[in-house]
Amino acid sequence: MLTKRVWFILFTIQLGIALLIGRIIQIQLVSTESFSKEKVNLIEASVAQRTQEMVLDDGRGTFIDRNGKPLMHDYIPTLVLFPFLKKMDWPIEKLATIINVSANVIQQALQEQKQPFIFMMNNEPLRLTETQMKKINQLRIPGVFAVKKQYPLEKKYAEHLIGLIRENPDLLRSRYPDKMHLSPKTKIGISGLQGAFDEFLIPDGETRLLYHVDGDGGPLFGLQVKYSEPANPFYPVSVQTTIDRDLQEIAQEVVREHGLKKGGLVLLDVETNDILAMVSVPEINTHDPYADNDSGNQMILPQIPGSIFKTVIAAAAIEQGLVSPYRTFDCSKTIDGKPEENHNYGMLNFADSFALSCNNTFGTLGKELVEQDKDIIEKYAQKLGLYPLVSWKGHVYHFENFKQLPEEKKGIIWHDNKDKYVPLAVAQTAIGQKDVRISPLAVANMMATIARNGEAKQVRAVNKILYKNGTTFFSFPEQKFSNETISYNTALTLQKLLRSVVTHEEGTGRRFQTLPYEVAGKSGTAETGKITSHDEELINKWFAGFFPADSPKYALVVVELEQTSNKAVTNDVFYDVVKRIYEFNEQHS
Repeated sequence: MLTKRVWFILFTIQLGIALLIGRIIQIQLVSTESFSKEKVNLIEASVAQRTQEMVLDDGRGTFIDRNGKPLMHDYIPTLVLFPFLKKMDWPIEKLATIINVSANVIQQALQEQKQPFIFMMNNEPLRLTETQMKKINQLRIPGVFAVKKQYPLEKKYAEHLIGLIRENPDLLRSRYPDKMHLSPKTKIGISGLQGAFDEFLIPDGETRLLYHVDGDGGPLFGLQVKYSEPANPFYPVSVQTTIDRDLQEIAQEVVREHGLKKGGLVLLDVETNDILAMVSVPEINTHDPYADNDSGNQMILPQIPGSIFKTVIAAAAIEQGLVSPYRTFDCSKTIDGKPEENHNYGMLNFADSFALSCNNTFGTLGKELVEQDKDIIEKYAQKLGLYPLVSWKGHVYHFENFKQLPEEKKGIIWHDNKDKYVPLAVAQTAIGQKDVRISPLAVANMMATIARNGEAKQVRAVNKILYKNGTTFFSFPEQKFSNETISYNTALTLQKLLRSVVTHEEGTGRRFQTLPYEVAGKSGTAETGKITSHDEELINKWFAGFFPADSPKYALVVVELEQTSNKAVTNDVFYDVVKRIYEFNEQHS
């Protein structure tokens, strides 16, 4: 009995030793880079325990504007000091002389630190000149480095367009199964251009200053500090967007000043069809971006356009010969034949109907057009670069159908094709109501197409991807929108019609007659079917156009969504953006 008990104890001890040895083998040899469910890299964790470091750059690619100005991060020339300096004799006076700071101030800063740190003045990093950086590094003092450190910009630019990055280990592994060397803490793009260009932006490694320490935090292998950076000299890349940071800042300031609550604006370069500025409100909920649908990019989501859509009907009616200077329309009636109570203009010709935005004119023309061709409205929406998707797409390396703005949603004209056989449904569609949904980006593209005399192009948000040394990795060329376009003469006629909206004494855009740039455009007031608690109707209030009218350079769309008519600030925002762009150009001409 005693022998069995002894054997059992010995077996248990041996089993425990075997399990312990197995565990040690797993930790030391098998699972060194992916231990436990958390996929902990034990080698990295071990090194981290005996290493102090300063991360200078996270290694992820970044975004710049069309002129090379940073949109997310800047690289500030800074002074990095390591805490072991306080225990050694070093030429602190030489450093103090170079940076024009008392040696006592430097010594005091060192006494308070246990980790490598950026030397601060007035709670901000001390910004060094290139000359100061060179002199400091020529001193070759261990633990004293003049380096450029990555810092987020104080201002955020085009945050909806740029998008967000997050830690998501599961998505990281599924998206990049061949990049097992990446830490689970690696951030990846989850929205906007960050998501679309993530494969180009994913970090190859951090840039760091590091040194090994003993248990007391002192140098383990002498005072040698190592500068560690990714082995590939071409990375990280920079994505050169089409954004003009100065114009983006103007747009953001105007939207904020006028308190636009939901909606935003799009500004395009007419010549290149590039996005110069894009603002969407409300702002992104950075803590929980999926908590609120309204915090998405409203500028690439389909919205009810209202009278903006009459531009499509006008283009089709002109080319199909349905209008002439002598034909008039009864603008004392609504599209269903009832008396017009709000805007009774009587009999109007086509040009005045467009300037005053007479619903019955375009309801009538819409019905006549659809009687000729059931698909004619969507055909002309496509000719104008309005429908169904407008952002740049094409072949990029192994991406067959790469989309710069993959979150852009298709426009809608007909929800049910049976409506094409219902006259009232056709009339409602012709004035941009019923089921019509078009994104502000698409509306801006339509205005740019007309301003370019009918040449429709895809909208670009990115020009190039640049290597770290500034050379081009990939260029995104200008691309036409479709093979079908409106005629040159039709475009000229539309330009005159859009200009009359502003110049006509009763035009819906007459507010803009006093701007320093001549504006051509179209207003829109779309019924949303939503009512406030005070029984006030919520509308989408638009103004879309281009300027200067005689030599178009910019296409601009401003929309406020789901607002009461008397509180909408659309026209105020449009007015001030145009005015400030003029002032900016005058200052920099």
